[in-house]
Amino acid sequence: MAVPKKKTSKMKKRQRRSHHALTPQYGIICSNCGEPVQRHRVCSACGYYKGKQALEVSDS
Repeated sequence: MAVPKKKTSKMKKRQRRSHHALTPQYGIICSNCGEPVQRHRVCSACGYYKGKQALEVSDS
């Protein structure tokens, strides 16, 4: 079994993992009500998606 001869330093380990960070998910503004919505999702405030009513939202 292969065993490393030297300990990997913290800097080397962190440089290797520098590409593992998550990218932020930016939202868009709903064209119907103006609420921020994630992309490709139905608006939870009004139920619209791409200008059409997709869900019936009850006011509770």
